[in-house]
Amino acid sequence: MKFNTKTIHGGQENIDPAYGAVMPPIYQTSTYSQSTPGGHKGYEYSRSANPTRTALEKSIASIENGNFGFAFGSGLAAIDAVLKLFKPGDEIITTKDLYGGSYRLFTGIFEDFGVKFHFIEMNQAENIKGYLNENTKLIWIETPTNPMMNIIDIKAVAKIAKANNLLLAVDNTFATPYLQQPLELGADIVMHSATKYLGGHSDVVMGSLVVNDKQLADRIYFIQKASGAICGPQDSFLVLRGIKTLHLRIQRHCENGAAIAKFLKTHPNVGKVYWPGFEDHPNHEIAKKQMKDFGGMISFTTKENTLESATKIVEKLKVFTLAESLGGVESLAGHPASMTHASIPKEEREKTGVVDSLIRLSVGIEEEEDLIQDLKQALG
Repeated sequence: MKFNTKTIHGGQENIDPAYGAVMPPIYQTSTYSQSTPGGHKGYEYSRSANPTRTALEKSIASIENGNFGFAFGSGLAAIDAVLKLFKPGDEIITTKDLYGGSYRLFTGIFEDFGVKFHFIEMNQAENIKGYLNENTKLIWIETPTNPMMNIIDIKAVAKIAKANNLLLAVDNTFATPYLQQPLELGADIVMHSATKYLGGHSDVVMGSLVVNDKQLADRIYFIQKASGAICGPQDSFLVLRGIKTLHLRIQRHCENGAAIAKFLKTHPNVGKVYWPGFEDHPNHEIAKKQMKDFGGMISFTTKENTLESATKIVEKLKVFTLAESLGGVESLAGHPASMTHASIPKEEREKTGVVDSLIRLSVGIEEEEDLIQDLKQALG
């Protein structure tokens, strides 16, 4: 199947065997009857597996061209499961331009358990080699990164990982499988905050992992079952429904994102604009090579480069909503320094470009002209 067909049919049983339902039913149950001890139809207890969650996990695996999918109660629960693959003394290399929640989980919890993290510049994959040692077990990357929209060469990093017998995990939340498929580029694990584009309607919190290797999948399933950070059947149904329009939504997100990025770049009250579709973006050519399009996420600074100027703009927006999160059908504006990245110390976040005047936009699927007019009136 081609991608657009996979979003609707990939990994799915077209007709529910019970009553012929076209959509997988919501199995709102915690347990399942057994004819004899251990005699069941594949389901015993919904922490271990639930038919609605299974349908979602098969769908997510399908659109990422993976063999095994796993759904969790949040994106951070999915990342937490990956980190539980490791033990004290193990080392992980990751980008210094990282989502604040990931940074908080890495430094605030797993560092206390003896896992060591290296936060490094990854615009050039070769930089990774200087941090490799016998304790290195994982490379964790985001691309595009949150919120600076840096692009990391997945294929080049995968080559380094394979040569050193390391796992490579890619946070694919910003790009989605519609634009980028990390497993095809050599990654071992793909993570999504399914809260964002996969769900697509700002009405659910969920995370997911996709892998190809059976041994790795078995270990992740054990962690999922043992730790219990699973999502419920209602949430599974909502994300499964969201995936069915993913290709249509992302196409519009990309169209609107390109128009707004170009508008912002020429506005006199805007400083820098971060969007990988610009030819002068540091890794634009890599983005062109590994992504189908450039997405609907944009960050920019104000000309005045002050907290006050950024606050004034986001408070004046009318169509864009000032809110956490991203990837919904509605356009959102965020202030990373005080919202999504507030957990990162000011000195550290400013080294990566997350200054007080930075505004992050999640461009929705509304009418392009309305979005631009809203930014015009807010920017002045």
